[in-house]
Amino acid sequence: MAGRFEGKVALITGAARGQGRGHAVRLAQEGADIIAVDICRQIDAVAYPLATSADLAETVSEVEALDRRIVAVEADVRDTKAMQAAVDEGITALGGVDIVLANAGIGMIRDGVEPATAFREVLEINLVGVWNTVHAAAPAMIEQGRGGSIVLTGSVMALTGRGGIGNAGMEGYGAAKHALVGLTRSWANWLAPHHIRVNSVHPTGVNTPMIMNEAMQEVLATMPADGPDMSNLMDVQLVEVSDISNAVAWLVSDEARYVTGVALPVDAGFLVK
Repeated sequence: MAGRFEGKVALITGAARGQGRGHAVRLAQEGADIIAVDICRQIDAVAYPLATSADLAETVSEVEALDRRIVAVEADVRDTKAMQAAVDEGITALGGVDIVLANAGIGMIRDGVEPATAFREVLEINLVGVWNTVHAAAPAMIEQGRGGSIVLTGSVMALTGRGGIGNAGMEGYGAAKHALVGLTRSWANWLAPHHIRVNSVHPTGVNTPMIMNEAMQEVLATMPADGPDMSNLMDVQLVEVSDISNAVAWLVSDEARYVTGVALPVDAGFLVK
């Protein structure tokens, strides 16, 4: 029996580990071939270790173990030309692109980074990088004429101000994720005539290296008792990557064929608490 994504090609950024790898494996399990993009090097301003070439190689191994094709490219989403080259390489090798998961992003900025630099660094990766990703792939999707689906990775911080803790990097994170909701709606209007749907998914804290690192834990531990409530309504501290991958798989499937322009929380009740 063919999977839901048999014959489809999915472009995924931040694919070396965490949510990106989870999405790649989840879609490959149901038949998709993968274009996997990740920077695979440290960014000086970031407070925790980023993915490596070895991490991206592990994603390749897991997808290939499912008997699916994968093109892996090390590229920086901030670099417009590099992103276009990565997408073009994947399209040439795999025969097109049908699904785009603009997932790459960073969290905590290290101490000592000048606030204005910290703010811009997060915006460049978490917002401009998403713009670069979609604009690298959308023209090919339009030209193919076979429709498609795009999902932007947001955050509960896109839908609430509770993450604004006077830290320039975190302010940049909230600003970028809020902006993704606007891009979702704008792009849904742009691409609907081409039968391409655009949605965003907004997780609470996910059990990945972006959350589970010393820098993030220090920030959470030093938040004032009378500060914003950062806990979930349901009795779970963190959700798992598979919880987000399940939501993404539904959004890009034909089961959601008339769902577009939506900001979908997967948040264990964080936003309604």
